[in-house]
Amino acid sequence: MALIHKATLSPTKLELLADWLPGQDWHTGPTGEPRRVAGYRFDDPAGAVGIETLLVRVGDGPVHQVPLTYRDAPLDGADAWLIGTTEHSVLGKRWVYDAFGDPVYAAALADAILTGRGQAEEFVEVDDRLEPRAPSMGVAVTANGLAEAPAAGAVVRVTGGEPTLIVTETVELAVRRRLDTGGVLTGAVLTGTWAGQETPVPLASATPR
Repeated sequence: MALIHKATLSPTKLELLADWLPGQDWHTGPTGEPRRVAGYRFDDPAGAVGIETLLVRVGDGPVHQVPLTYRDAPLDGADAWLIGTTEHSVLGKRWVYDAFGDPVYAAALADAILTGRGQAEEFVEVDDRLEPRAPSMGVAVTANGLAEAPAAGAVVRVTGGEPTLIVTETVELAVRRRLDTGGVLTGAVLTGTWAGQETPVPLASATPR
């Protein structure tokens, strides 16, 4: 379950990405403030880290997939992955990371794909009660899920490029950064659909090592 607070962010996620995206090797197309096309979330079982993947686009450029993690304190050894900080009106200061550098993301992605669970259900806190929020995109897994996925273990390495690879002690994950190409992924594959994109698009894959 992903809990969404009714809150304001300063700067917003999209404002942070406007400054960060142009400096990434995999980013193509125009620069400027991106708009959110869709998004999906995973659940951190410990409840400490927010895990959200945004699909964003600048102008008529390609759709980019940007996994993010949100933390209430800096992640040790992850300065190179820090996108920026923001003030959350409910939770206070949040450190926003490119999720490829966050081991909690790797574990959540592996579990979501290998078990077939996919994205987390989203709930909004309203007047001390939780109300479900409809997802902005459909997410599915093209493989029979395991009853229990192997623990991802420590991240061994991250290899940039298209797709970007995360290799852990037990699984290899591939995540597409750009969704306008005909990317082919192997293993159990996470796919997505959203408004205007009814044909499933490969987003990420997981292959046990």
